[in-house]
Formats: sequence, structure tokens, C-alpha cells
Amino acid sequence: MALIYEARHFILKTLAQPHVSRNDGGHVVIDPKITVEDRTQLSPEQAIELVKLTMVGGEALKTVLTRKGITIGRINYQDNGNWRQELHVHLYGRALNAALQPWGHALAFPPTREAFRKEMGNLEALRDDDIIELRTEIVRLLATDKYRGF
Repeated sequence: MALIYEARHFILKTLAQPHVSRNDGGHVVIDPKITVEDRTQLSPEQAIELVKLTMVGGEALKTVLTRKGITIGRINYQDNGNWRQELHVHLYGRALNAALQPWGHALAFPPTREAFRKEMGNLEALRDDDIIELRTEIVRLLATDKYRGF
């Protein structure tokens, strides 16, 4: 796990074993700092911060990876909670030229964490320079009119 950004109630991080490889669009996770089962247990302040971070995180992921030649067509935002029964939101980049998770198709994952590791192997995680650029882009976005008063 590598920390990308820390807000008051949540962190944005990468995983050592991502669900979507870097070249297929990348994978970022938003975790609350306190464990909750689902978003119904968030305060209004926490809920607003979560929405803001999904927007900023997705925009940053799309901008940074596209700038690096991985053209992201969209970001899938998923609150899965199946393998880990607590709130966390996945941001999956969907690259137009993705190989393993083809553009225009639903993401396909094996049913269990163990099956995922066995069938998917080691997918390429975001690189250190990607993480630095994501952090910089998030800070930049948060200072824009679009997000500052959010």
C-alpha cells in the first residue's frame, strides 16, 4: 500500500496487488480512517468528503495516466465491500487500449480474493512517480473553484 493523499476523514491509497493493472487504467482505493460497515453510517461531513474525494481522485487518475500515454476513457467508482466487509471505494481507471480488462466491457474479477490472486497473477501497480503526480494533481484540483467551496 502506498499513500496518495490524506484528508480529514479518508485516505486515498494504491494497493501492492491492484485489481486493475496500471496499463489497463490503474486502481486507487479510498478508505475511511475509522471503520464503518457502509456509507449509511457516515456523518454528513464524512459523506460530503467521500463524494469530493471520489470526484477529485477520479479526475486526478484520469489526468495523470492519460498524460503518461494511458488514455483513460472513464473511471469506474465501486463500493464493493465483498472481500472486506467495511466501507471502501475503488476507483478503477478504464484505459481505451486495455488488454486484460477491455474497454467497453464490465470489469471481470474472480469470485474470491484467493481465486483473484491465483487467476490474475501480479498486476502492475501504480509507480512511485504516478503516486507523486497523483498527489500533486489532487492538491491542485482541491485548490480550484470547482472543489474549493465543496
